[in-house]
Amino acid sequence: MKDLYNNIEVTSILDPVVVTATAVHTDIDLSGFNSACLLISVGTDAGSGLSGSNYWTFTLEDSDDGTTYAAVTTADMLDLTVTTGGVVAVIDATTEDNVLIKLGYVGEKRYLQLTYTETGTCSTPMSIVLVKGHPSNSPVA
Repeated sequence: MKDLYNNIEVTSILDPVVVTATAVHTDIDLSGFNSACLLISVGTDAGSGLSGSNYWTFTLEDSDDGTTYAAVTTADMLDLTVTTGGVVAVIDATTEDNVLIKLGYVGEKRYLQLTYTETGTCSTPMSIVLVKGHPSNSPVA
């Protein structure tokens, strides 16, 4: 077996909570690491029920300086087609909640900004974790 423990850093972006409104998580700093994966754990919606009228849209932006952000592109992500405005995921059906979304970032920027936007009425448990890998200096633990 290889040593993963000493070669990653894990940071909580959003501790487990029921989310009922749009939020922006900015200045997610990737300094000192050469890979990143955002893990978004989404529970079962207890609001009006996820649908075409009640849904979450997740967008991801990146930045060199932590001030000026631009939408990521498909080339910045692994196994994912990014749509207009940096949309990396939409959860708009009851068959799409209670899931773990894995977003692999391979862009060249130092900072990320993740936004989840509520449309309609939602009440969804969520947590977001950042896993940074391929450190410039290891071990990191």
